[in-house]
Order: sequence, then C-alpha cells, then structure tokens
Amino acid sequence: MQPYPSTDRAQKYTTVAMAFHWIIAALIVWGFALGWIMTDIPGFTPTKLRYFSWHKWIGVTVLALAVLRLVWRALNRPPALPERMHDWEKAAAHAGHLALYVLMFAIPVSGYLYTCAAGVPVVYLGVLPLPMVIAPDHATAAVLKPIHIYLNWALAAAVAGHVLAVIKHHLIDRVPVLSRMLPFGR
Repeated sequence: MQPYPSTDRAQKYTTVAMAFHWIIAALIVWGFALGWIMTDIPGFTPTKLRYFSWHKWIGVTVLALAVLRLVWRALNRPPALPERMHDWEKAAAHAGHLALYVLMFAIPVSGYLYTCAAGVPVVYLGVLPLPMVIAPDHATAAVLKPIHIYLNWALAAAVAGHVLAVIKHHLIDRVPVLSRMLPFGR
C-alpha cells in the first residue's frame, strides 16, 4: 500500500471528541446487543430483569454523553473533511453524522418514554430514580415500543454505513479519515 500523500494528512479530532466517539460507540453496541439478548429471554427471570436495567442505564448514559458531546462539538469545531473527498461524499458524511446525532438522542428518549408508558420506573445505576415523565398508558406504550425498535434498526443501518464509508475512504481511496478519530498513529 502506498502511504498517504503528505497533503492528505488530515487534522485529528481532539482527545475529548475521540473519547466521546469511542465510549458512546461502545455503549451503543453493548446496549443494542443487550436489547437483542434480553428480549429473547422468556418470562421474567432475574437475568432478564438485570439485563433490562443495564439496557436502561446504558441508554441514560448514552443520552447524557450525547448532550455533552454536542456541547463539546459546538464549542470545538471538528476538523474539515479531507480535500480529496468529492463534494457529494462530504455532503453524505454530514448527513450521516446528523442522522447519528439525531438517533443518539431519539433512541434513549423513545426508550425512556416507552418505559414510563409501560409503568416501569427507571432507577439509574440502581440508585437514582428518574421521574416518570408520562403517565402509564398501555396504548402509548404499544406505540412507543415499535418506534424504539425501528429507531434502533435505523441506527444499526447508519452505523453500518458510517463504518463502510470509513473503510472505503481509508483503504480504497487512501483518504485518511480513520486516522483522524484514532488516538494513536499519525
């Protein structure tokens, strides 16, 4: 493989932005996997209830970190995309990032609202009870549950597109987008 041309060495994200990116990404993957596993466990076993609690805690944590990440991003402009990227690729990257941000907020909020509508309190980390922002209502819960599920599948698709785009740019186009978000290397 040819090294990147020196003019293509992109400016890296800040260490804080990288930390937000990778921590939130890991939590989202963990929350998605846990959601998948917990819904396949029959009945109400202690394991299933524990997984539901962990899933909710992950969602609350992702939402809190997403708020902090958005504040950080507003105060710290991200590096420009590499010049070698086509305009349509830059537009697609911006649209993809917007979708990821919207989903980082919409999924935890929809899950929280669904939980409230189902009449199940959220006690963050088993210590901090969160307010029931809507009254229990089975009809509302029946609407919110599939919304939460569909938003998660939309996020899975957006993440897959994000990862595939990074791989394509990094390995095929030889545009160093991946190295911008890695804490090591150039």
